Amino acid sequence: MAQILVVDDQEDIVQLVVKALELQNHKVTGLTSVLDLDKNSLPRFDLILLDIMMPDVDGLQFCHEIRDQVDCPILFITAKTQEADIVQGLTYGADDYICKPFGVKELQARVAAHLRREHRERHHKLLIGNIQFDLSAQELYVENQLLDLTKSEYGICQFLAENKGQVFSKEQIYTHLYGYEDKGSPTAVAEHIKNIRAKLKNVGQSPIETVWGDWLQVALIKKRRTLSKNNLVILCPLPYSSISNQ
Repeated sequence: MAQILVVDDQEDIVQLVVKALELQNHKVTGLTSVLDLDKNSLPRFDLILLDIMMPDVDGLQFCHEIRDQVDCPILFITAKTQEADIVQGLTYGADDYICKPFGVKELQARVAAHLRREHRERHHKLLIGNIQFDLSAQELYVENQLLDLTKSEYGICQFLAENKGQVFSKEQIYTHLYGYEDKGSPTAVAEHIKNIRAKLKNVGQSPIETVWGDWLQVALIKKRRTLSKNNLVILCPLPYSSISNQ
């Protein structure tokens, strides 16, 4: 089951798409205007179907605006069938076109194909903002530039990315990396974090923040929100995890 967003100013089109995709056991959110959309909810969708010609917001521009916020497939639903229009849409960040009028089976097949491809890619890759993890090769790229990380440094980055929004102590991270039987020191994690921060800074990235308080936290961050735990205020990033050290 996938989370799918459909936006089209024609309510009958929205209802048709919602029903067709719900038959495939997907959870579908249908809207007739992007003005009704909470942009903070965009990352939870696995696929977006978007009309181009809408009276309140231009679909092409909206796609361009949200492309950096979402890494899921974006498919345009449109009556524009000229090659120049299709090329323009793909340039703005769309992954495919579904031309009106369309059949239910074509819609279902195209959506299924993109979800299958997305599933295969996510099995081997993890993308958070402009940071991409090649899980098979255990490599981290920033804007397609390979970052030279040690095995432990890469392991920490992947662990945080895969457990976004959670808080971990140095001991927990150390145990994840080396296991319960290892007799080394968890303080090595702090040194690894220091090295990761320096290497990311060299490529113009500063996603690691240290916050001093009752807990020392190191967080890979893109956006921040505050969470409270045991009367402590924790700066916790939306797409990443935090590291705490009492």
